[in-house]
Amino acid sequence: MLKRGDVAPLFTGVNQFGELLSSNDFKGKKLIVFFYPKDNTPACNAEVRSLKEAYWLFEKHGFAIVGINRDSIMSHKKFSDKFLLPFSLISDTDMKIIDAFGVYGEKRQSNKNVNTILRTTFIISEKGIIEHVITKVSSKDHATQILELYL
Repeated sequence: MLKRGDVAPLFTGVNQFGELLSSNDFKGKKLIVFFYPKDNTPACNAEVRSLKEAYWLFEKHGFAIVGINRDSIMSHKKFSDKFLLPFSLISDTDMKIIDAFGVYGEKRQSNKNVNTILRTTFIISEKGIIEHVITKVSSKDHATQILELYL
């Protein structure tokens, strides 16, 4: 997994609206890239609601937000529509972005080990350097976790 001080990998993917997005599209802004396991699951629902509720504050302070997992574009569209999300969700079905950030691995779940996307958030500077990595994401308070690092 990447760490603080590393150069963030460049990435390109398709969002829930079928638009091609690149990390280069966010130059000049701090970029919050959050990786989450699955659309429409309780913890992921709580995480996106937290980020949505504070979205205006992130924008005010020059942040952009992008969520990434390996669900389909259609799944992302339904998920985004359900919560009226103001940010993009990138579908990474081939896991190129997930692998580049090193966020796929083993996790203990329901008394067994499973391979999954590890819920992780990277905050990337305007110059493409990773400023913070949050590996212990509090889904329902995730926006607060991020904002406390800067405000």
